[in-house]
Amino acid sequence: MIRVATWNLWCRHGNWQERQPAIFSTLAALDADIVGLQEVSTKDPDHVAQLRSELGYHAAVSPDAEHDRWGIANVISSRWPIVSHGWEYLDVGDMPPHRTVLWAHIDAPVGDLMVYCTHLSHGFDNSALRQRQLAQVCELIVAQRGDDKDSFPPILIGDLNAVPESDEIRRLTGLGPAYVARFVVTDAWAQRGEGVGATYSSGNPYVINSAWPERRLDYVMTGWPRPRPKGNPLSVERFGISPVNGVVASDHYGVIAELAT
Repeated sequence: MIRVATWNLWCRHGNWQERQPAIFSTLAALDADIVGLQEVSTKDPDHVAQLRSELGYHAAVSPDAEHDRWGIANVISSRWPIVSHGWEYLDVGDMPPHRTVLWAHIDAPVGDLMVYCTHLSHGFDNSALRQRQLAQVCELIVAQRGDDKDSFPPILIGDLNAVPESDEIRRLTGLGPAYVARFVVTDAWAQRGEGVGATYSSGNPYVINSAWPERRLDYVMTGWPRPRPKGNPLSVERFGISPVNGVVASDHYGVIAELAT
């Protein structure tokens, strides 16, 4: 079994200085094997340095320092060595490039793992753009996986800024036309979660005035087809809900799933 999580850290927004201890206290208690993080601060504070020094994680980052504009990144952190990693820009229309998909090849005790972390464009009216972005993500996964259907399936984690019933997620999970032939993913919460599982919720003090709260936007997913039971979700839950010393860590709740090996 491996424990895989995703969490949007909300970078330097809101009461960001007060939130830092809550973020790292939560991650330490989580004790995940792999964590995909979005809206990670790479400058002040430097979350990546803290992941490495305080929690002992290996970490891959996108965009890298050469392309970083705002000090906001996606990160894959792992308790096991990261053999290689890379990233690609995603289609953002006429905006300057800033959305990415990050991948990491991890040398785990269960064998090689390929993990993908992304943060898709927001906006209620951006379904078509998110579908183009997910097409890019799926094409990358399939190209890197090749004909290998026997090893552990690819893991996709991130803030997809779309609810499960949206066109973009339905296509990703096989409830609509697949982005790439013979490749879809299974959603850990849909298989093992209880209730809506909102990760962007009016129960969070930072989301009280949201135009559309109670949405599940954050996902842990595994590729299909795959050799059973590898990658099958065994359990899933949210985290980051309870305040730490009176402070909620982020505007998003995280998701952690246990996956069969």
